[in-house]
Amino acid sequence: MAILALLLLIPSARADEAPLTATPGDATRGRAIVADRTRGLCLLCHSGPIPEERFQGNLAPPLDGAGLRWTAAELRLRLVDGKRLNPDSIMPSYYRTEGLHRVAPAQRGRPILAAQEIEDVIAYLLTLREEPPR
Repeated sequence: MAILALLLLIPSARADEAPLTATPGDATRGRAIVADRTRGLCLLCHSGPIPEERFQGNLAPPLDGAGLRWTAAELRLRLVDGKRLNPDSIMPSYYRTEGLHRVAPAQRGRPILAAQEIEDVIAYLLTLREEPPR
């Protein structure tokens, strides 16, 4: 009984700490999503170690070193619903579907990225262990 009482006091894992899928993310697929200007749109605001893509953004932190700065859970929260960290952020919530404004009718109720795509992007970002050049 005492063990049960102690377990109830331990906060349960937050939803964003657990992977969204049972299949581990694939860093190669994640890199392709980050580099694709029609899917992730990451390089619109971020820069990263993707030299074949010109005209990378400078509005948001560089993706270089993301694997040093954030854990998988922290990256997942930023991708799934970054507005929970910063309500004024211009970064889209890539997996949230409720409470959004100005969503095209064809996109309503659909996340920007599927659960496996989120996990793939996280796997890629975790490989980025070098800080950006200064």
